[in-house]
Amino acid sequence: MTSRERVLAAINHREPDRVPLDIGGGGSTSIVVEGYEKLKRYLRTGGDTGDTKYLSKNYRIVRLDESVMRQLGADCRSISMKPPMNWKPPASGPGTYKDIWGITWKEVHYAENGFYNEVVEYPLADAGIGDLDSYPWPDPEDPGCTAGLARDAKTFYEETEYALLGDSKFKSFWELGYSLRGYDRLLMDLVLDPSFFSALMSRLLEINIAGTGRFLDAAGPYIQVFRTADDLATQKGLLFSPELYRKLLKPVYKKYFDFVKSKTDARIFYHTCGNIVDLLEDLIEIGVDIINPVQVSAMGDTAELKKRFGERLVFWGGIDTQHVMPHGNVRDVESEVRRRIQDLGPGGGYVAAAVHAIQPDVPPGNIVAMAQAVRKFGNYPLMPD
Repeated sequence: MTSRERVLAAINHREPDRVPLDIGGGGSTSIVVEGYEKLKRYLRTGGDTGDTKYLSKNYRIVRLDESVMRQLGADCRSISMKPPMNWKPPASGPGTYKDIWGITWKEVHYAENGFYNEVVEYPLADAGIGDLDSYPWPDPEDPGCTAGLARDAKTFYEETEYALLGDSKFKSFWELGYSLRGYDRLLMDLVLDPSFFSALMSRLLEINIAGTGRFLDAAGPYIQVFRTADDLATQKGLLFSPELYRKLLKPVYKKYFDFVKSKTDARIFYHTCGNIVDLLEDLIEIGVDIINPVQVSAMGDTAELKKRFGERLVFWGGIDTQHVMPHGNVRDVESEVRRRIQDLGPGGGYVAAAVHAIQPDVPPGNIVAMAQAVRKFGNYPLMPD
C-alpha cells in the first residue's frame, strides 16, 4: 500500500498492510527543537542548522525535514495554515512575544540550552462581557493565511502518496480561552460566571469557524485527516465535571465539528492529553473520529480501550513518552511498540505515534527504534504476542 492508502484503511477500521506510523505529521506527533537537532546529528543529516521550521512556535514543535521523515518511514505529512499578511507582532519585552490573539508568551528555561514558551500575560483576565466587543481579535480572513494553500495542497496530494493532515490553526476553545483569560479564572468562570464563559466561547466559535472555513475551502478536498486540539484532563481525571462539560463546552464543539464535516470528508482528529476516558462517549457523539495522543500513563489498559471504543474510535498515538521513550533502552521501546500494536491494532483503527511531541530527553536511538519497531511488529495479519 501507499502511505495514503495505509492510513485511509486504518482510519476506516480496516486492516492495511501494516500499522501506519505518524512522526512529524502534526503538532502533537512531532519533536521539540533540541530533540530534533540531536536526531539529525544521529542520522547524519545535519544538525544545529539555522533553517529548522516550526509547526508550532508556541510549543517549539518542529516541521521535520522530508529526508528525515523518509528515513523514519513516516506515513503522514502536515498541511497547515500560513502566517497572516496584515498582522505583525507588536513590540514586547526581552524574551517575550505576543501572538495574534494578543497573548504574551515568555521563554522559561528549565535546563541548559532548553526552554519552553509559557503564557505570562492574559489579556482578558479582568474583562467583562462588554469588553469582548472591543477586543482586537485576529482576522480569520487575512489573505496571507491561505495564500497559495489550495495550490500547495493540490500539488502535495497529486504528486506524493502520503496521507495529509490538515491544521487550520483556528481550532481551539478551552485552551485558547484560558490563555486569554487565565487558567484559574476560566475554571472559576465555569461555575461563578457561566454567562461570560459562554460569551467567550461563542466569540471563539465565530472566529474559528471563519478561519477553518477558509482553510477547508482551500485544502479540504485534499486532506484525509483534520487536526483539532484541546486538553480537557490531567493524568488523574477531567479538569471539570462531565456535567459542566456537557452544559457549557460540548455544544460549542458540536457546532464546530458539524461545520468541519460540512466542508470536508476528512476524519476529525482530536488531540486531548490526560485521562479523557470519561468523555470518550461524548466525543464520539459529537463527531470525533480519531483520539490522540492516547496517553497510556493516564488512560489505563489499552486493550480495554480497544474493546470498549475500538469500533467507533481510531486510536492515534499510544507509545509512551513519559517513561519508556526517555528512560528505556531500545529493547524497552520495541516491547512498548509491540504491546500497543497488539492492543490497538487488530481490525485496523490504529496509527502508531508517540504520546505527544517527543521531548529533548528522548535519546535519538529510541526514536529510530520506535519507527523500526512499527515496521517490525505492525505487519498484518498481526502475530500473537
